[in-house]
Amino acid sequence: MRALLLPGIVLPAESAYARLAEALGDEVEARPKDLEVYRTPEPPPGYSLALEIDGALRAADEAGWERFHLVGYSGGGAVGAALAAAQPERLLSLALLEPAWTGWTGLSPTETAAREEFDDIGELEPDELMATFARLQLRPGVEPPPPPDGPPPPWMAQRPTGIAAFTAALRAADLPPEALRRFDRPVYHALGGRSRRELYGEQADRLARLFPDFTAEVFEQRHHFDPPHRVEPERLAASLLALWRRAEAR
Repeated sequence: MRALLLPGIVLPAESAYARLAEALGDEVEARPKDLEVYRTPEPPPGYSLALEIDGALRAADEAGWERFHLVGYSGGGAVGAALAAAQPERLLSLALLEPAWTGWTGLSPTETAAREEFDDIGELEPDELMATFARLQLRPGVEPPPPPDGPPPPWMAQRPTGIAAFTAALRAADLPPEALRRFDRPVYHALGGRSRRELYGEQADRLARLFPDFTAEVFEQRHHFDPPHRVEPERLAASLLALWRRAEAR
């Protein structure tokens, strides 16, 4: 089995998926791939979601994969959903771990309002941006994990501009619901019970009405910043392996 693993907008792919890749075992050729927004020191000129789709397909082509499973968390989940809509023939299955975005059409008023809170995030100072970015994605009263001790890693300096560029790219993107309805491969969705319901729970409900073959799993003690691929990798690996075996048996 072959799986491309796309991370969120903060942690590098290798760090984000190290425990999951180990839990998947030798049966899976798992390839973590960083987002294209960090391919250069500054976001590429004209950066868009299309560049992320091209980057994911380029990584698969370089691996010699005609078809593959895709796992995407947060920003990587948004890329995965857009890729499934644009080139569904390349994917055997799609696993979404609280995707950051899956289109603008059909949102409930509460999901729309929650997503609009991100519109001005790029105008904030870096420290305030990161704190606001975290707060907006958690249920009220849930605290994000404290920052690690010691100086920040070098890659952290790219994150404020990367988050702002990615947020702007999502605002400019389009993902018609009809394109998701046409994706007939198995789709898995992991949801944290402590993540903000208006963002991720309502999105999961919407996706369940769109994808023909959709399975959701709730990780009650998890939230967007302690996701299952890092904190409960064995449980998530078991779910992914079941998804992939079913997809490959079709």
